[in-house]
Amino acid sequence: MTARLDFGFVEEGRTLADFKLLAMDMDSTLISIECIDEIADFAGRKAEVAAVTASAMRGEIDWPESLRQRVAALKDLEESSLERVYAERLRLNKGAEKLLSTAKRCGLKTLLVSGGFTYFTDRVRDRLGFDYAYSNTLVVEGSRLAGRVSGTLVDAHGKAAHVARLKKELGIPRERVIAIGDGANDLEMMAEAGTSVAYHAKPVVKSKADYALDYVGLDGLLNLFPG
Repeated sequence: MTARLDFGFVEEGRTLADFKLLAMDMDSTLISIECIDEIADFAGRKAEVAAVTASAMRGEIDWPESLRQRVAALKDLEESSLERVYAERLRLNKGAEKLLSTAKRCGLKTLLVSGGFTYFTDRVRDRLGFDYAYSNTLVVEGSRLAGRVSGTLVDAHGKAAHVARLKKELGIPRERVIAIGDGANDLEMMAEAGTSVAYHAKPVVKSKADYALDYVGLDGLLNLFPG
């Protein structure tokens, strides 16, 4: 029988307060859904879009191109579908609130960086008190989604760039950064951190992370680094 236990080896005496920045992915890491898949459900295209999302998260296809394909599938949807996804389907993963409140109490800056959309990251940022949040902006024309995003794409490189910039601006060395993600597009961001955590992640991510949490909630990080 499999014990279904998470474990990791940590230098004795290390605590969460030893770190200065906590960077996190959103979809399937901080929250339980992939927002784009749920939006696509309102267009009757969830299965199609979810298959592309899963392939991108496994690192099998080009992520920027996959995003363009998936966003194009949302063209002409009512903007109100975003509110329905947020209100009816978006749920925080277990332990999210405890992890964020403990990180803030320990003096860490907190960053939410997502390949998803600002509509959701901005709301989750305000809800949990993240210091920073960056994501992609869906273009809305007349109350309907235009099927494209605007501005600089927050892809794997974009996520890593936000972490690198904040490290420089805040004067935080790499070894005092924790990054948590689940998909292939999180790997560059996780490489910017001295400590990387794969949360209920794809195999390609688990193979490269310092720690993997497969069974516990996000507050399982506090078992490795007490607050």
